[in-house]
Amino acid sequence: MRTRKMLAGACALGLVVAACGSDDDSDSSSTDAPAATDAPDATEAPEATDAPEATEAPEATDAPDDGEAAAVPDDWPDSIVFGFVPSQEQESLQDDIQPFIDVLEDGLGIEVEGVVTNDYTGLVTAMGAGTADLGAFGPFGYVLGKDNFGNIEALIQSIRFGSATYHGQWFTNDPSICAEAPVPATALENSDDGIVQVDALEAVALQVGVAFGDDGPEMTDTAEDGTPISPGSSCIGDISAVAGEEVAFVSESSTSGYLFPALELVNAGIDPQTGVTPVFAGSHDAAVTAVYNGDAKYGLSFDDARRNIREEQPDVGENVIVFSITREIPNDVVAVRSDLPDSLKTAVYDTVDAYLDTEEGEAVFDEIYSWTDIRPAVESDFDIVREAATELGISEPPE
Repeated sequence: MRTRKMLAGACALGLVVAACGSDDDSDSSSTDAPAATDAPDATEAPEATDAPEATEAPEATDAPDDGEAAAVPDDWPDSIVFGFVPSQEQESLQDDIQPFIDVLEDGLGIEVEGVVTNDYTGLVTAMGAGTADLGAFGPFGYVLGKDNFGNIEALIQSIRFGSATYHGQWFTNDPSICAEAPVPATALENSDDGIVQVDALEAVALQVGVAFGDDGPEMTDTAEDGTPISPGSSCIGDISAVAGEEVAFVSESSTSGYLFPALELVNAGIDPQTGVTPVFAGSHDAAVTAVYNGDAKYGLSFDDARRNIREEQPDVGENVIVFSITREIPNDVVAVRSDLPDSLKTAVYDTVDAYLDTEEGEAVFDEIYSWTDIRPAVESDFDIVREAATELGISEPPE
């Protein structure tokens, strides 16, 4: 049933009493599992793993036989707030989430307010302060929220095309970084032998020039006006070449757009703050756009965020060349306030799961964060993210 169509994923809005900051993945697209407790090597592509039995979502309660809506349990709140962080333009995402919010509200029988915060710092703070009840988080944003406030737990982990992990991609507008000439219609993947170049149709993440047709991925994507979209190019290059150059990161709280790439720079002997000129674009789209426009020579995003601007810039795949990728990262999550009733958490999970099994749900989640499935989240999967944050000395949400 779940053959998804494969698209690419607070101070404002009255969510937080104090303060704002940066932004993150949703991841994430981006857009694409290690063993639940093992951190994958930088060059290994971990195998997807099934969620442990202990963490499986509880069975949904049966609907009333008379067709009437079930009574809302007495310990449920009258309303909840579900926060999202932009992986695309904020106004566009607000429109995209509304059909899902309507379905969630109908399924739960209580009022659900969907809000798009300016950034992950705002959503982390809102969850910690109890002014938001659920939040769609990239892995780094979730870890910071969990470790700083404690009253947050991961409820749902996203799956994209069978994978519970994804990776960040390094890209450039300068092909001279490539060891060999960039190859059209290719992508990079992690393997037991390191980073390898594969046909774009074989990549887990849907690449910039790939459409998902009746028979699966196909290289026939065009813009709405019929203009052919570049199939996308990749090569294998050395990230040490970015030393001294301007790099368009996503935000300081982006897992694929900063945390993992910054750790790679540290391991290469390059300080991510002083060894390059960091520019925080604010979103994955904006990081791609900065490199496309020549405002930065290098950039980071989830794989393959080039898709997000392909309608406006159909040649983005040939002018923005992917030359390296990060190690695998656990996919993004929906986190929930720990003190909410367990029955409400179960109902949220079941409603999302059922909605993803509909054509409308496929399309909506495709547009929001490119989810194709979900599984119950496993806390230990995020240890690799905590380890990366610890190595970089990051323990609090950036201000």
